[in-house]
Amino acid sequence: MPVFFKGKNVLIFGGTGTIGRRLVARVLSEKPNLVRVFSRDEYKQFQLRNRLGWPDNVQFVVGDVRDYPRVESALSRIDYVFHTAAMKRVESCEENPSEAVRTNIIGTLNVVRAAQAAGVKKVVFTSSDKAISPTNTYGATKLIAERIVSRSHGTAGTSIAMVRFGNVIGSRGSVIPLFLEQLGQGRITVTDPRMSRFMMTVEQAVRLTVDALRQAKGGEIFVLKMPVVRIGDLARAVIEWRAAEEGFDPDSVRIDIIGMKPGEKMYEELMTEEESQIALETDDMYIIPPRAGGEAAYAGARRASPGTYGSHRVRPLGREQILRLLAAAGDWDDGL
Repeated sequence: MPVFFKGKNVLIFGGTGTIGRRLVARVLSEKPNLVRVFSRDEYKQFQLRNRLGWPDNVQFVVGDVRDYPRVESALSRIDYVFHTAAMKRVESCEENPSEAVRTNIIGTLNVVRAAQAAGVKKVVFTSSDKAISPTNTYGATKLIAERIVSRSHGTAGTSIAMVRFGNVIGSRGSVIPLFLEQLGQGRITVTDPRMSRFMMTVEQAVRLTVDALRQAKGGEIFVLKMPVVRIGDLARAVIEWRAAEEGFDPDSVRIDIIGMKPGEKMYEELMTEEESQIALETDDMYIIPPRAGGEAAYAGARRASPGTYGSHRVRPLGREQILRLLAAAGDWDDGL
């Protein structure tokens, strides 16, 4: 694959988060002129700086996407932007909806406006499957942020696109870290074992985000084709996986069914029926352009088959497949 970031200036909002710090490493591998890491957490910035070895071409900016002047100043001389900063935990957004609005909606509006004013070439915004038919505050804020992005592309010469993630294994918004924490108590809590979710590794999320930036013309939504798991199957696989590594009896851990939480759904969707009418697909992703047509603009793209892309319509992974997915996820206890 040709080098894309060599000699360029790249800004990563939320650059010390699960996806953000992997994006930092990914961009650095192509010898950029500058990577600017923007986040609220100075200690995580210190940890990341140490992990990277204090490279000369990485700058760290403490700031909040809610603060337009700070966002604007961070965008000076930037070519490309990844916007991964967000409030991500469903329950936190439910309990603090005004804060979710300020970060996920106003923050995204600030990034978009400031990027256009600064003449940034391309921006990629990371959204979620929960933005489709949202039943919780987090999904609703991501949906509105998507609308802001889709209405902003094509103005001021800045191409702005989106990626929709499923559940990223090992991220702070994923259920798996909770399962791992609960193992020490001898029980795992599951809301409803029949609940299905799209799952992706951090590496897959990073690859999708970088591919979206490379291919973006403006206004698209990129969706990775990803596997589906049932939550009950996932809980049992996590127990078995850790039992094999740590040498305890998997039957010593019980699974308690606690019922669905407010705002939760039995299944998630990554593409609506309406979006599928204009969607394109490649072997590993769907591309939803702002208007119909344009297959030739994307390598290997063809018209997608109409229909909702939902976790209830995808055959879930079996036991062995889930165990392989967990093993492939890699860096679980990295301390950041």
